[in-house]
Amino acid sequence: MRIATLKKRSDFLRVRAAGYRWAAPGLVLQAAPAAAADDTGGGLVRVGYTASRRIGNAVARNRAKRRLRAAVAHVMPTSAQCGCDYVVIARAATLTRPFDALIGDLTAALVRVSARMRERLPEGGRQVVAGRQRAEGPKAGDA
Repeated sequence: MRIATLKKRSDFLRVRAAGYRWAAPGLVLQAAPAAAADDTGGGLVRVGYTASRRIGNAVARNRAKRRLRAAVAHVMPTSAQCGCDYVVIARAATLTRPFDALIGDLTAALVRVSARMRERLPEGGRQVVAGRQRAEGPKAGDA
C-alpha cells in the first residue's frame, strides 16, 4: 500500500467535516473516504499531519510531526483502509509518550475509526479493504 501526503487545506477541512474521529492519549485521528476525483484506488492512502501551537514552539511541533510520520509508516501499510484520507493531529503527550504506546494509540484509533466508517455505509454498500473490494456481510437479526 502506498502512503501519500495531504497538502491542501481543503482536503484537511473535508476530512474534518466527515465526522469520523477518535482521540487517543498520544494523538487524534480523523478519517474520510477519498473524494471521488481524488480516489485513484490501487492501494493509495493519503495522510495529513498537523500540530498546533499548543504543542510548543516550531522545534517541538516539527518533532511531534516526525514522530507521527514514523508511527504512520509503521502502522498504516498493514492497517489502513485503501481509498481513505486520514489526518493525524499531535497532542501534548505526543512528544513524551513512548513510541510503542504511540503506535498502540494509532492502531486503536484506526480500528475505532474504521468501525465507525463501516457503520455508516449504505445498505449493500461495498468497501475497499487492502486493495480489494469486500461486500458487507449479513447483520445480526437478518433472516
